[in-house]
Parts: sequence; C-alpha cells; structure tokens
Amino acid sequence: MKGRARFFVPLAAFVALAALLAVGLTLKPREVPSPFIGKPAPAFTRPQLKTGQPDFDPAQMKGQVWVLNVWASWCAPCREEHPILVAAARQPGAVPIVGLNYKDEGRAAEDWLRRLGDPYQAVAVDRDGRVGIDYGVYGVPETFVIDRDGIVRLKHIGPLTAEDWTREVVPLLNKLKG
Repeated sequence: MKGRARFFVPLAAFVALAALLAVGLTLKPREVPSPFIGKPAPAFTRPQLKTGQPDFDPAQMKGQVWVLNVWASWCAPCREEHPILVAAARQPGAVPIVGLNYKDEGRAAEDWLRRLGDPYQAVAVDRDGRVGIDYGVYGVPETFVIDRDGIVRLKHIGPLTAEDWTREVVPLLNKLKG
C-alpha cells in the first residue's frame, strides 16, 4: 500500500495543479472584479483642468448616468482610446463623460486635449493620484460607468476599443438611462 501511495499522491497533486493552471489560462486578465461594482462611487472634490471652472464633485452628476474616464497625456493607451471617447461625446443624446486627469502636468494635459479633441464635460485634476487610489485605479486608462444614484455599474480596465464601447458600454448606458 505504501508503494502505491508514493506513486498516487504526487500524481494526484500534479493533476490538481495542472487543472488549476488550465483553468487559469482560460481567464481574462483585464476582467479584474472591482469591489466598487454595485457600490457608491467614491466622493471627491478636485479642481478642474481648465482654470476659472469650479471644483468638480461627483455629487454634481447625481440624477445623471455618466462616464468617468481616468487618463493622462503621458499614457500611450489613452491616446489609442481617445478617438472613441471623442466620437461618443459627439453622438446625439450622449451621456456626459468626465475626465480624471491622473498624475499629469496641467499644461501637457491641456495641449493634449487641444490637439486631439476634448470629449469631457469636466476634467478633474488628480495630480497626487489619491482619487485614483480611492477608485482602485492601478493604471491608466480606466473607465467607470456610474448610474443616476452615483452607483458604479462598470469598471473597464485598459483602453476602450470601438468594440468595447459598442458591445459593453452603450448597452449598459441605454439600460441605465431607461
């Protein structure tokens, strides 16, 4: 019996490890579950990128379905997704898109929006990254859909593609808008 156990115990451990690895290979690393889904979006008050604008507070968006897009001018993937946001903002009946400019220089961010287009209704400045930390951001870009009650309904990690916007974001926005 001892001889068989010496053979079967390592074999069983190997089979179990192989099964776990096989399951892991089928997972999508961009689909990191967010603890904020179904919970109130973190509150903050931050100055806006454009001088002369009042500070931005998500409470100002209460009663509206909106999108929060975390971005930076130094971020190459942000540049990839930016045309999608510009096009989405120009659609009739578009929901407001609010930018959170993350750990960026003001002049560089302003120049970037001037050159590439500005899809944002407001751009809050998060120079020290504290708001990003509150939202669980670990890299830019990240995009959140927030409902009329201020509840986070979606967190998209990485650059949005046209397909992501069409298949994932628009149906959710339409559902939330009613």
